[in-house]
Amino acid sequence: MRQLFTPVLLWGGLLLAACLPLNAPPATEPPLPSDTPPPTPTIIWFPPSATPSPNAIPTYTGTPEMNPGIGEPILSDHFTNQKVWDTVTSEQASVILKDRHLTLAVEPGVSIASLRRDKTFANFYAKLTARIGLCRADDTYGVVLRANGSSFYRFNLSCNGFITVERVKSGERLTILEPTASGDVPLGPPGEVEIGVWAVGGEMRLFLNGRYQLSIIEKTFPSGALGVFVHSKGDTPLTISFSDLTVYEVAYTPPTRTPQP
Repeated sequence: MRQLFTPVLLWGGLLLAACLPLNAPPATEPPLPSDTPPPTPTIIWFPPSATPSPNAIPTYTGTPEMNPGIGEPILSDHFTNQKVWDTVTSEQASVILKDRHLTLAVEPGVSIASLRRDKTFANFYAKLTARIGLCRADDTYGVVLRANGSSFYRFNLSCNGFITVERVKSGERLTILEPTASGDVPLGPPGEVEIGVWAVGGEMRLFLNGRYQLSIIEKTFPSGALGVFVHSKGDTPLTISFSDLTVYEVAYTPPTRTPQP
């Protein structure tokens, strides 16, 4: 009996071992709950909205394409000749030539212009320097082109950084260019800017400090005199001094390609 029992036990142990899985993974415990709550989506209370871009003039670099055909100087004026410029002195306004400057000064709400009437120009490039003495906000100053009596073009710079262009015909004013911002316009005193105008046929291009600003197509006045002006639109006086006027001939036949942004 004892000899038969021992083989039976061994045979049963072998059968039990064969039923167990090979390489069984060790038992793992279930994960413990975490004290950190799961992340929640961020609420955007004030979502960003599209911001409109202001109307402004991009800054250009002067190139022959923008002011082609400039030749030799035909006029160099250092504002020393009292006979060729309109001058006046009163309680409301004054135009004075002194120390190689033409200085225009007006009281609040007053405007005045001064023209050089001894010469007229058709196709030309003219530049001069404007220095700001007193100027605020909407006060304007600038150059007068192709003037014939009470008819002319006017390029206006304002002390809040805007440019406008007007045509005045027999005293009736027409806005050709609505106020447009430019980073080359000085924002009040102390400030200085070189104003240049290239005019060929019915096209006139404005430059500030040698950089192209804008182009106007207007064929009403083909030629005329040059001048400057100031206009106080607020409740303070306005004083601007102009110097170093040079006019160059332009040998160019239109049409010419207008620069585009």
